[in-house]
Amino acid sequence: MKKIFLSLVFLILLWCGPCFAAVKEWQEYKTDNFKIFAHHVDEGFVNTVMTEAEDALRDVLNNFGIHKYQMWSGEKAVSIYIYANEDDYVKNGGQAGWSHGAALIQFRSIRTYPSANGFFDSILPHELGHIVLHEYIGIDTPVPLWFDEGTAMYQEKAKQLGCHKTTVLAMENGKFIPLTELTDMRLYSGTDIPTVSLFYAESASIVNFMITQLGDFHFRKLCRELKESRGFETALSNAFPRVKSVVDLNKQWVRFLKDNE
Repeated sequence: MKKIFLSLVFLILLWCGPCFAAVKEWQEYKTDNFKIFAHHVDEGFVNTVMTEAEDALRDVLNNFGIHKYQMWSGEKAVSIYIYANEDDYVKNGGQAGWSHGAALIQFRSIRTYPSANGFFDSILPHELGHIVLHEYIGIDTPVPLWFDEGTAMYQEKAKQLGCHKTTVLAMENGKFIPLTELTDMRLYSGTDIPTVSLFYAESASIVNFMITQLGDFHFRKLCRELKESRGFETALSNAFPRVKSVVDLNKQWVRFLKDNE
């Protein structure tokens, strides 16, 4: 479950703004939709990033039902900064020691390092999920944190693995966080790891439920409704005919988990 909270730094960056120390000697590479900056990184790894990033972006855009790929090229290309190693990433990238990757959505950028655990399968698609979501619905469009993180986790190749099980276990242990409470939650650098882990697990579980059980068509409509500046609960009820509110969504989600434990 460690990797489910790796992108907590994404949240910190949203609150704290840019805090990256200057790094000299960046090598720049370009693909159709990405600018890649490497700091003393093996060129073979960079080449792999170039290929995997294009594949990951295509998959993420398809998940959102977005087919206008040209919107990501040129000046709107996503920047990926690859630091030499973990120490370089923490010291010069201004990241937490437990972080393996970070997205700064307002700058359409991702930061990581070569030995980051699960970079291609988890971190890259996850952080792209954050960027695509907010580019699509609007940078300033407010959404619950669970929706933001759950949507990003859905992009991972190993998406949702164990998240339903973890959520059911929390129910059995009396630690389950109802969706109404999850909606009001905020995570901070000092939030304890069990709380962070459960938050991410439940976020992944509920978004997976919405897409696979209530329908990906309706999920995409929810994103379109948010893009039209509908409030989250209004957008939710407009997009999902059988869901009237967050409370109603919670009831259906809990019922599904209990029926499939």
